[in-house]
Amino acid sequence: MIKYVIKRLLIMIPILLGICFAVQLLISVTPGDPARIIAGANSEEWEYEQIREDLGLNKPLLVRFGTFLGGILRGDFGKSFHTKRPVWDDIMQRFPYTVMIATLSVALSVLIGIPLGIYAATHQYSWKDNTAIFLSLVCVSMPSFWFALLLVQLFSVKWGILPVAGIQKWTGWILPIISLALGYAASISRQMRSNMLEVIRQDYIVTARAKGQTERKVVYRHALKNALIPVVMTVGGMYGMALGGALIAEAIFSIPGLGTYTITGLSGRDYPVIQGSVLFMSIIFCLVILLIDVAFAFIDPRIRSQYVKKRKKTTKEAVNSAEG
Repeated sequence: MIKYVIKRLLIMIPILLGICFAVQLLISVTPGDPARIIAGANSEEWEYEQIREDLGLNKPLLVRFGTFLGGILRGDFGKSFHTKRPVWDDIMQRFPYTVMIATLSVALSVLIGIPLGIYAATHQYSWKDNTAIFLSLVCVSMPSFWFALLLVQLFSVKWGILPVAGIQKWTGWILPIISLALGYAASISRQMRSNMLEVIRQDYIVTARAKGQTERKVVYRHALKNALIPVVMTVGGMYGMALGGALIAEAIFSIPGLGTYTITGLSGRDYPVIQGSVLFMSIIFCLVILLIDVAFAFIDPRIRSQYVKKRKKTTKEAVNSAEG
């Protein structure tokens, strides 16, 4: 298992390097000059050129890419072009808000999606199953940003129940979390329904029913734990997606998280902010996927048995080699 983790960590290095270079290339070809924005429309040409030199924008693409990587290796994400504050400090200040939205939205989606999927599977082909499928398709089809604006229009503008934006009160978290959670809950419920239908047709489930066990015990004690195994991978991937989806929710609801910080950097062509935010989110996403893979290996007995067989095989070969 340790070798597996080390191998995955090493694979992350070229992936992150590719992401960094892609971001560097995209911001270089995107229209807009941060030096011109900082200098202003009425500045002299020599002032504009001086700002470009101070920011290092007059250097070739590969040189700027190497400078950025060198700073990352020293733990320096650079400084914002506009605020002159260290990018790392700003990321650490804003990232907890993004984690809060992503964690709560995924947790809510699990609480909704898994019971809904089980309920639909245990009432297959009934109107209850059809209703659950219809609601899941509607929630999956709706873009999260459009659904967020719809929630604002309904609960904030029309009814005045919840705040339009901001998190001065705990009620400010409700709409951002719901706008992200329902789409994820729909995906979880669809997969949970499919997994449960596959599991309850297995022979050991038929045997459990033949022994006279109640349907509730068959579903929640025998079928559920096996049907949940594929959902673990789905939830892990959704958490990484939720970190990215939180960026949009933060912009819509004016939450001072990493999403608002990144969008502000994009609008101002603040290259260190853009590069640092994207790299940081990429690292977090890769680590989340790694943790989910490791957790999946512990949860699924089939994968654990593979590791045990490999260890026994290696030990047996070593013993035979010593005897020989």
